[in-house]
Amino acid sequence: MTASRLALLALLLWACQAFAVIEIAPLSNAELEARYRVLIEELRCPKCQNQNLADSDAPIAADLRGEVRRLLEEGRGDDEIAAHLVARYGEFVLYRPAVKGNTLLLWYGPAALALLGLVALALVVRRHRRDAPDSAPLDPVEQQRLNALLKGDDREPHP
Repeated sequence: MTASRLALLALLLWACQAFAVIEIAPLSNAELEARYRVLIEELRCPKCQNQNLADSDAPIAADLRGEVRRLLEEGRGDDEIAAHLVARYGEFVLYRPAVKGNTLLLWYGPAALALLGLVALALVVRRHRRDAPDSAPLDPVEQQRLNALLKGDDREPHP
């Protein structure tokens, strides 16, 4: 790589840091900090839809990170914090919602579709095998013609 390309790559990598979420105040202890990191990775931003709270720079995500920090400092458990956010924003804030009647399709739909595809594939293969003509041995004239073609001799064999 040339020096200008390396400089451009370094500049781009440096600029990407501007999009990272910066936490200003640390939590009171390392255990809470570790739980905080896990929670904000597992909770989804209500505005960004496909970003977790850790990656989102939306104002609502910043508010929710602050709420998670506050609840952790109050001594709430991880399940309590998740339940608190679900009560306010719905199950959408969970990347892995609970298995309930309204989420069965979400949890088991992909497996059902894969199973359906395998059954369809098996039926197609079975039908193809059933409809394929039986391969009978070649008669002597066909065998002679095949041998001639394989040798590169395009002349017709004499019967």
